[in-house]
Amino acid sequence: METELLKVFDSNRIQTGVASREEVHRLGHWHEVFHCWFASSEAGVDYLYLQHRCAMKKDYPNLWDITAAGHLLAHETVCDGVREIKEELGIDVSFDELVPLGIIEYHQTKEGFIDKELANVFLYERAHSFDDFTLQLQEVSGMVKVVLTDFEELWTEVKDKVNIKGFEMNHEGRRMMIDRFVGRNEFVPHDRSYYDSIIRLIRENLAN
Repeated sequence: METELLKVFDSNRIQTGVASREEVHRLGHWHEVFHCWFASSEAGVDYLYLQHRCAMKKDYPNLWDITAAGHLLAHETVCDGVREIKEELGIDVSFDELVPLGIIEYHQTKEGFIDKELANVFLYERAHSFDDFTLQLQEVSGMVKVVLTDFEELWTEVKDKVNIKGFEMNHEGRRMMIDRFVGRNEFVPHDRSYYDSIIRLIRENLAN
């Protein structure tokens, strides 16, 4: 995976070349990623779906994150990002079913890792049964729903924890239903401004 080739960009979003994924994160090149947030409205309540990153992930293992996300390879366009949904979640979605939410820049740095992403963000609104998901276990180990209002209040610090309901895969490959509370430290540490923008954009684009 570290040898995957990605397009790299300058601070004006102009492509300057191609580099390996390892080099992109070591040197801190801007690069393109695809983010898709699943949402649904059920009995008048809006929900977001969250994936649990598996323990084997090099970056941010065992944390809750965007429903489906991944790097766009050098030969791919944004439209090709839907492959991430199929690969990670086992759900077929066509690009024209997605609602574009724009490009969000964000930057995270930790020791030996500089992540400067141009995130092409999309919304996919449809109610799903948890049985609809077939997870790519090398990447994703669980899927849950959270009430959108609760999620917003978590990131505005009105609440310290939110209730999530769904399932995780155990070490034997069996689904274990979960219903528990999680705090901010159990989520991938995207910039607070990213979460603020995402919540606002999702609310503005939900059909109801």
